[in-house]
Amino acid sequence: MAFHAPDHKEIMRAIGSTSGLSVTMQRTLTPNDDFDPIPVPHPGDWLSVQHEPGQGFDDYVNSRPRLPDNRRRVIYLTPLGEFPPEAGPPLGLLRECAEAYFVMEVRVTKPVKAEHPGLTTRTNPVTGNFQILTSDVLSFLKRRFPADAFCVLGITMEDLYPGEDWNFVFGQASLDAGVGVFSFARYDPAFFGHARSEDFSRLICARSCKVLVHETSHMFSLHHCIYFHCLMNGSNHLAESDARPMHLCPVCLRKLQYAAGFDVVQHYQKLFYFFRNSGFDREANWVSRRLDHILGS
Repeated sequence: MAFHAPDHKEIMRAIGSTSGLSVTMQRTLTPNDDFDPIPVPHPGDWLSVQHEPGQGFDDYVNSRPRLPDNRRRVIYLTPLGEFPPEAGPPLGLLRECAEAYFVMEVRVTKPVKAEHPGLTTRTNPVTGNFQILTSDVLSFLKRRFPADAFCVLGITMEDLYPGEDWNFVFGQASLDAGVGVFSFARYDPAFFGHARSEDFSRLICARSCKVLVHETSHMFSLHHCIYFHCLMNGSNHLAESDARPMHLCPVCLRKLQYAAGFDVVQHYQKLFYFFRNSGFDREANWVSRRLDHILGS
């Protein structure tokens, strides 16, 4: 079936009733010109091949989503293998990104060697790339799941595969168990033998931050977004992923705020400082405009 973008009435239904909410929340959830409509999918794009029914706020609440509680409120990032400064995103940057988005404590654990005896690896028979079996990583993370963890995410610059019949996979997760693993390897142009541009460092940091927040949001039971051009849009290829903004639309932000319980102004303020300090000027300017709207400046 061809994808039909939701109309204004459907979007407002997805946001849900805001009566009884604070003026700040009502302004936060107002879909003004700060939010672009979801792009019409081209052949090969996610929504041209995947049927996404959409998940409004009421749908989300009624689904009994996986939520943090007073005991389990820490997001853990577990590096697998090395994150060389010349190729990988800084681990500190990833931690700061997650802390700004979710307004929760984020801890980076001691790195795990890619050749750990508990992890199956292979040399891809087609590409010759070193790869790690995702199911072993998920089992490994489940066994080491901290008592205060909301979720544990394995992050790596190594390529991944889910089984012998697969060439590769970007990542895999067990949402019920709160564990996942994803790779940044294919966000590096050098992975495909292409030359790195002058802004390579910023490019891989932006790509890595996007996938980190997108995949972590799935841990809160958020589905893909079909309502706006949003960080939670599905993507089928790198160009589609690059085109996604680094912010959430009103529908997805309301779901995440319900889940994590943060103050939306604090959320946006933390994002502003993160974007500004990380060189993501376009997103910093977007957040600044959004704060002006929310605070009535």
